[in-house]
Amino acid sequence: MKIKKMFFTIIAASMLMLTACGSSSSSAESSETAASEAAGTQSSQKAETGSKATESSTAETSGAESSKAQESIKDKSGSGKDTLVVYFSATGTTKGVAEKIAQVTDADIYEIVPQEKYTSQDLNWHDDKSRTTIEMNDANARPKIAGDLPDISGYKKVYIGYPIWWGDAPRIMSTFVESVKLDGKTVIPFCTSGGSSIGSSGKNLEKQSGQGNWLSGGRLDGGISKEKISQWIDGLE
Repeated sequence: MKIKKMFFTIIAASMLMLTACGSSSSSAESSETAASEAAGTQSSQKAETGSKATESSTAETSGAESSKAQESIKDKSGSGKDTLVVYFSATGTTKGVAEKIAQVTDADIYEIVPQEKYTSQDLNWHDDKSRTTIEMNDANARPKIAGDLPDISGYKKVYIGYPIWWGDAPRIMSTFVESVKLDGKTVIPFCTSGGSSIGSSGKNLEKQSGQGNWLSGGRLDGGISKEKISQWIDGLE
């Protein structure tokens, strides 16, 4: 009997040891999994941070290139090119279209930069007191343009682009066309919008300018291809 009791005691002790080892192993595996997930999260966060830093660097480079272009446009009347693309863009949509037109037509390009830049609050058309709402409700509003205006004397054709605000061109476009001499030049207005057509915005700018041979122009989608732009240009009247 004593031998049997000792035998059962040894078996029970062995089972307890195996159970403890299994629990310890499971706990260790759980800890490793948690550590691995944490490491993966940190790695992902670092990757996102790196991506944002790259985007920021790219934006700064693009801004620097745009600044250089703005500086050099002052002397473009002697560049040998006969076409100029002028644009105002508050959110970047019109800018993208303008750059494609300049590439297709091998034109110089000039960005109209407001002296007081528009914030997201300024662009809130739901707010009756937002800056853009006030400007568009005042036909005589003329926002100031930052920097020097381009010398357009050497160009024969000028594309003028802008977003549609409240069914018309932003008032800063009126500032521009009233400040430069478009006499003897072919002027092509183009716009971008969420769905509105160019409407009478081009005609309104033509009246304010009082100069140039203005074509009807048109609305262009923000993601338009260069091929579509070429087709649009070929069909201008």
